[in-house]
Amino acid sequence: MGAAIVVGLVVLLLLAGVPLAYVTGVAAVAVFFVAGDAEYLAIVPQRMFSQMDVFAIMAMPLYIWAGELMNRSGITKALVDFTLLVVGRVRGGLGHANVMTAVFFSGISGSAAADVAALSNAFVPQMRNRGYDPLYAGALTAAASVIGPIIPPSIIMILYGAVLSTDVAALFVAGLVPGVLFAGALMVVNAWMARREGHPGGTAADVPEWRPTLKRAVPALTLPAVILAGIVFGVMTPIEAGAIAVVASAALGRWYREMDLASFLESTHKAIVLTGVIFIFLAAGSLGSYLIALNQLADHVAQFVQSFGMTGLSYVLLLMLLFLVLGMGVDVIVSLTLFAPLLVPAAIEQGVHPVAIGVMVCVNLTLGLVTPPLGGSIMLVATITRQDYWALCKRILPFVVIEVLVLLLIVLFPELSLALPRWLGML
Repeated sequence: MGAAIVVGLVVLLLLAGVPLAYVTGVAAVAVFFVAGDAEYLAIVPQRMFSQMDVFAIMAMPLYIWAGELMNRSGITKALVDFTLLVVGRVRGGLGHANVMTAVFFSGISGSAAADVAALSNAFVPQMRNRGYDPLYAGALTAAASVIGPIIPPSIIMILYGAVLSTDVAALFVAGLVPGVLFAGALMVVNAWMARREGHPGGTAADVPEWRPTLKRAVPALTLPAVILAGIVFGVMTPIEAGAIAVVASAALGRWYREMDLASFLESTHKAIVLTGVIFIFLAAGSLGSYLIALNQLADHVAQFVQSFGMTGLSYVLLLMLLFLVLGMGVDVIVSLTLFAPLLVPAAIEQGVHPVAIGVMVCVNLTLGLVTPPLGGSIMLVATITRQDYWALCKRILPFVVIEVLVLLLIVLFPELSLALPRWLGML
């Protein structure tokens, strides 16, 4: 009866158009009453603030701000021109350039939404004008946005580190190889599709002039390298690196002469709004994690799994399947704040390295951005390019399949993630 009341309340709130973060919080409070734990609500404000009062989370607004500044500073155009210079004459070169730009862009913003917003405007019209199927261009752009939260810096890894008390710098470094694997896999599929569908390219393709292109691209290419090297070698913390990314993005915008005060203020406003949304989710999610701790649900889940004899790899594979299913209909932040604290500790107790499982979960949750019916990146591309959402979902399937296979590779061989941080003495 109690569960039916909570579910009914959630459905009514969603139908009324109440934002998902508030629905999550209300549902959690309702569970407290239904479970007879209402007296523990007195400590809820403290739990909310303690959930958000984490040093590593300070980096998140900075990377969001840097991503917004990049969209208006000319950095995106400089990166696009550079990648066209490198692979523009290859068949399907614009598709390869799309993926390569996503890699470079990821090294500064750490946000899939920022990647989609920038690359949809930069590549989809250009690919359409060069003879590509617009749906293919949109699908590839959405698929490449998955790289954003994997290659460091990564907003989702900052949140994961805060929620599950994992070293953010180690997560950043561990995500580098998987991010490169995703980029390589997408380029392989793009090359195959280029031959199959006769995409334009080759020696006759137009590419930018190399001298002015390199002059504009070198500062933009140097920025992600400086950020990553600073974090890896301990010169700066992820928070300090985020601050440098903001200052450098704004400075490059002035140097490229494409950023004025109005665009700077608009970027700042959007970053503040998005940061506020994420913090509301964190506050609501803290109620769920409180319920988990209060009722020892993590221990019950571990015992339930062990009763089926699922340990080690078998449990991790089940965990990946569950998160893939969740990604099809649950927001990334909700999955991270509510379900990861419930399911991940059991894997760590069974001997899975905390950083390795962290990378697996973050990659898996990111794939939810390109899996229907709630594919956030697909929705953004459909909105920006005014294409049919379901047609994009159909076109993106080959890319989703290869990305799931890369995830499986990371799960089966965790040293792909752990080798670099081990080599650097971070583990």
